[in-house]
Amino acid sequence: MNETLPDIVARFRVRQGLFRKELVEASLYELDGYGCVMKTDKVFSPGDTVVLDLVMDMPFDKIRAEGLTGLVTERRKHCSNYFYSIDFVEFDANGNSSLAEKLRRIREVLSKKQSLKSRRSSGSVPGFRQMA
Repeated sequence: MNETLPDIVARFRVRQGLFRKELVEASLYELDGYGCVMKTDKVFSPGDTVVLDLVMDMPFDKIRAEGLTGLVTERRKHCSNYFYSIDFVEFDANGNSSLAEKLRRIREVLSKKQSLKSRRSSGSVPGFRQMA
């Protein structure tokens, strides 16, 4: 959990008072077919449920997996924020629903971006030294 995942955020609503809800964006640090890890300053307890919208807006593609119900399974404090491990409930990652397909597409794009980033950061530095 060293770096945030690129170009993706989790959005959810938190009740603020009796009639008001606040839309919150949280950074994601891990994502797989069964859950995610997000970091936010909002306080949840293990056992709480949260409805997430995973939003990946990029110049060439906009993917949104909306309405993922998650169960908070773990909370770790980090400065004034918390890392939450969230398991997706009532969701079949291997299914053929549009939500499963969108989540699969997000994970595929993230995997490609991280692969390109790791190749670029590890492979380009020695190449420059050889040219100099």
